Amino acid sequence: MRHDVVKMYREIHSWVGIVCGLFLFIAFYAGAVSMFETPLQRWASAPVSETSITPLQQTPLLVKKVLAEYPAAAKGYQIILQPGPEQPARLSWQVRAPGGDDHAPVITHYANLNAKAELVVSEGGPSPVAEQIDVLHQQVGLPFEHDISMPFMGVVALLYGIALVSGVFVLFPTLVKDLFALRIGKNLKRMWLDLHNLLGLFSLPFHIIMALTAVVFAFHDQFYGAQRVLLYPSSIMSESRPAPADMAAEAENFIAPAALVERLAVQAPDFKLTSLNYRVGRDGALELRAMGENPRYGTSFPRAGAALVDPVSGDIVGMDYLPGQQGKWQATVSSFFALHFGNYGGNFIRWCYFFLGLTGAFLFYTGNLLWLESKRKKRRKKDGLASIEQSRSARMLGALTVGVPLGCVAGISVMIAVSKLAPDVVMSSLTGGYQTLYYSVFVVAIGWAFRRGAAQAAVDLLRLAAVCTLLIPFASLLSLLPAGLGWNHFDSSSWVDVIAAAGAVVLFIFAGKTSARIRRAPEDSLWYQPSKGRVSSAPELTAS
Repeated sequence: MRHDVVKMYREIHSWVGIVCGLFLFIAFYAGAVSMFETPLQRWASAPVSETSITPLQQTPLLVKKVLAEYPAAAKGYQIILQPGPEQPARLSWQVRAPGGDDHAPVITHYANLNAKAELVVSEGGPSPVAEQIDVLHQQVGLPFEHDISMPFMGVVALLYGIALVSGVFVLFPTLVKDLFALRIGKNLKRMWLDLHNLLGLFSLPFHIIMALTAVVFAFHDQFYGAQRVLLYPSSIMSESRPAPADMAAEAENFIAPAALVERLAVQAPDFKLTSLNYRVGRDGALELRAMGENPRYGTSFPRAGAALVDPVSGDIVGMDYLPGQQGKWQATVSSFFALHFGNYGGNFIRWCYFFLGLTGAFLFYTGNLLWLESKRKKRRKKDGLASIEQSRSARMLGALTVGVPLGCVAGISVMIAVSKLAPDVVMSSLTGGYQTLYYSVFVVAIGWAFRRGAAQAAVDLLRLAAVCTLLIPFASLLSLLPAGLGWNHFDSSSWVDVIAAAGAVVLFIFAGKTSARIRRAPEDSLWYQPSKGRVSSAPELTAS
């Protein structure tokens, strides 16, 4: 391959990475955390007494009382088959907050029957922190409306795909020689570049999948809008629909949930049910979706598959979204979504996606720093100087590269910790309390990076992120005190504490390594920080 072609691809890879890298760090880091959204939601939600949950056999009476007293539930409600802290009732339904437009917040109501068979309804559900982290992932950290953030995310994903292709062409000339090279020594920049290339190449299929699927998600509405215009006649789109069915009147004819669960166990024995979703469909007919999972197969939905069921007879009438029993075409489409969500193969795949997400975030963090150091060395070689001063633009990019990722890590950790330490202090998701908390930490971190410079701010913010992450297991430890502060479920959600503690240790180690790197950095390096007791270093031993 000609040198000028490789140079062109290197420039494309570098500049696209610089433009998109910081957004992608937030998307990948928040996405990695979101891989365990359900355990995190359970960890952050207060325990629920089993005696407060309505027995499944009494669900028909519960449904009747809810539909009689809350007409809004007739548009659609959910029977929860596996109640717990993250789903603290037998029945729930959602309504828009006062205002009525499509952007109004959604309020979830939870209903049970007490010992006297009286209806008990509350709006206090599970902690919204896991959902807020997933929103950060979807919107690449942008604090705007979903309709604004998603197209921007789609553009970032397109550029991300370009960076992947150009990166392969950059590596191609030295692919065989440097494939497994990891040159550890005094030249730290060379070592980090080797690690960057190695991780990037071996995780390339994962990154390609993420880029392509993210584009589809970002422009989902546009794709389907074009499909309706091009593939369906206008007469079909404009024909009148029947009046909606009366859910309250028809509910008495529905098969009882307990009997339905038994019937579905015969029809789909490997399908583990989680909920029964009743709603009035777009055509006015009553619909029942039995939601659940089969760990062996992926689904089109992030955390569950679905079987379309006749609410009267209990027979499965639609298998388009039933994992393991789909047609070939629908299974192919579902696999496209499942590859992004990582909801196939059980916990093993979730852990793989978790570490691949962290690896991706690491690539975007190191990419900008490597580029800044490489640019300095090229300028020094071109001008024939022993050293040069970092440009203002390089210092600004360095500050952003440090402030944005570490501010994201610290902000997410603070959100999680506060969700258990002081859930009532932070406002509910309806008022944006968690978003306010996250962006406050995020903006302060960026400001601190500009104030202190990339080098010293990296040490400070790594320590800050470590302390914030350590607050997560600390919140659970408080549950062991005699005063009973907080709570701990001591189940699968305890992995949240273990991972957070390990992450805090890694961040503290990184802070120490970065501090040592600063002491060895030459005066023209991005990592140079004037201080007493510095160890001088020759320019050719530059750290990245």
